[in-house]
Amino acid sequence: MIRKTCQKISEHKAFERFVVAVIVINGVILGLETSTGIYTNYGPWLQMGHQIVLGIFILEAVIKITAVAPQWKRYFGDGWNLFDFTVVVLSLIPFTGDLAMVARLLRLLRVLRLISAIPELRMIVSTLIRSIPSMANVLLLMSIIFYIYAVAGYHLFHAHDPEHWRTLGMSLLTLFRIVTLEDWTDVMYTAMEMHPLAWIYFVSFVIMGTFVIINLFIAVVLNNLEEAKIERLEQLQPPVSRDELLRELRQTQQSLERLHQRIEKQGESVKY
Repeated sequence: MIRKTCQKISEHKAFERFVVAVIVINGVILGLETSTGIYTNYGPWLQMGHQIVLGIFILEAVIKITAVAPQWKRYFGDGWNLFDFTVVVLSLIPFTGDLAMVARLLRLLRVLRLISAIPELRMIVSTLIRSIPSMANVLLLMSIIFYIYAVAGYHLFHAHDPEHWRTLGMSLLTLFRIVTLEDWTDVMYTAMEMHPLAWIYFVSFVIMGTFVIINLFIAVVLNNLEEAKIERLEQLQPPVSRDELLRELRQTQQSLERLHQRIEKQGESVKY
């Protein structure tokens, strides 16, 4: 009886919205603590708010675990549920003295629970994780391009502009600045003081590094996002029940019988 009640509660949309609202309230409390005036005047109330939020999270975990009992793997086998449970456990560890700051930082993990509480955010994060293997080849291509341009930039510009090109590491850092399009024209104009055609180097790198490589990253993510959406739709489809299978089986048998009768009639007409 208790398990069925917990199942109904955990699967209800109102319960999901309530948990999301609590996470948002927890985030607001964390933000209010950054104000010295508010924390001085309302510190005890904010601490009470943290305790209430923690109590709600513990109750949520108990409800979800009870809902799948005794099949514990259904809860702990889910990475998102495991993350939520870990956040609750870490919040229960008493940090005092010099470790009090650790406790405050761990509270920030509760805000991350918005990702696990909202299915759309879970899908986006899952897509990013799934995209990591596909991005390896793109990263390798980008690393090769960065290395070639860094070595070339060192030999071309380090004598005139040692601030940006004095070492290979500094050259790579400068190229990272260029690929983010952050004041990269200043570096280019400085180089053009010595090499008027240096713009070819910079423009070609911006085209290769920004417009091509970054678009490849976007293409990989979008492709995996589309696959994640298809899987999500398949998961949302209700499983076929036994009655539906029997109904389809009867319809198929009736169709076969009608087809058999039509074949027999056609055979008889051919004889006559």
